[in-house]
Amino acid sequence: MDMHIMVLGGIGLLILLVAWLPLVIKRMPLSLPIVCIAVGYGIARLMGDAAPSPLEHPELLETVTEIAVIISLAGAGLRLDRKVGLKRWANTWRLLGITMPLTIVMVVLVGIFLLGLPLETALLLGAVIAPTDPVLASDVQVGPPRSGPEDEVRFALTSEAGLNDGLAFPFTYLAIAVATHATLFESWNWHWLGVDVVWRIVVGVAAGWGIGRLLGGVTFRLGTLSLAGTGQGFAALGGTFLTYAATEALQGYGFIAVFVCALTLRGEEDKHDYHVQLADFSEEIEKLLMMAMLVFLGAAIAGTALDGVNGLIVMAAVATVFLIRPLTGMIGLVGTTMPWHERCVVSVFGIRGIGSFYYLAYALNQADFGQAETAWTTVSLIVLISVVFHGMSAGPLMVLMDRKNRHLASD
Repeated sequence: MDMHIMVLGGIGLLILLVAWLPLVIKRMPLSLPIVCIAVGYGIARLMGDAAPSPLEHPELLETVTEIAVIISLAGAGLRLDRKVGLKRWANTWRLLGITMPLTIVMVVLVGIFLLGLPLETALLLGAVIAPTDPVLASDVQVGPPRSGPEDEVRFALTSEAGLNDGLAFPFTYLAIAVATHATLFESWNWHWLGVDVVWRIVVGVAAGWGIGRLLGGVTFRLGTLSLAGTGQGFAALGGTFLTYAATEALQGYGFIAVFVCALTLRGEEDKHDYHVQLADFSEEIEKLLMMAMLVFLGAAIAGTALDGVNGLIVMAAVATVFLIRPLTGMIGLVGTTMPWHERCVVSVFGIRGIGSFYYLAYALNQADFGQAETAWTTVSLIVLISVVFHGMSAGPLMVLMDRKNRHLASD
């Protein structure tokens, strides 16, 4: 059978699995991402030496993961009903301003002192592990628009994931700069601070808000010509790609802009049914892309992605998932009004996913990093552990949390 026929059949099977498997595993300690990794692993075992390796196609991996990330960020923004505000988003700001930098610092220290990585590669490892994934554990994310009150845990995890993908970019650029200039203290520091931190973030936020307002007008305020009148959910893709491209052309962070644009659009005519259609279509596309990426990850694991695993890498991966994120999460939430059991859930569910592979591929396509293979292996193992652990525990733990909250509310 021709290879392209087999590929088409595999794509069809994957789409059917994405639609059907959630019904089958609903009451099992499994998640769709775990199943997709297992499918990819099985396919690669059958392929033998033809199993893919992420190091062989870094440019393709960067492009595919980039598309997957921006669609998932738009979907996250479209699902959030709560308007942005200092108090309304207080826990999100804590996770972004305290937990995320602390996580980066601790992973950098692990990279230098445990894995023996050079400074630039340790910085890169910290940067690529910083983003949390807005899709991989749907049980800890908010539901569709207008699906009811957003509890603080699901809101905090979704909003954190929506913004920290973009905020990881300055740290990635820092790692690239160190790899290029070989020192932390040169004149390029001012360029990094002024352009890569301040300018790109400001442009990302401003462009996202401006395009979101413009799209809001086109979608809801043109009478019979309003986009909402078409009922076409795929318009979400058009707005997402347009926002990303325009912001990147202005040298801003497209990831931030896409999420901010989706949030802004969600706030326009927030009772309109069209928001549900936009969010539903985005969710379907992001699931397909994410599942395809996880099948590839499973195949890569069966191939060479974990060939370099040793005891130190295992220690680093386990520490990142089970020690660093829970510890930094709890530190970031010190002083919040969130109950202790909810703080624990938020701290534990710092799920790592596709964004980590995007940043790693992007950076390695920009500069040479020492021990890049160790970074690939470590990130692959961290994502694998995160997908399996969080996928198996998300459903049961969220059920227990909801039960606890109902009990407290009835007292």
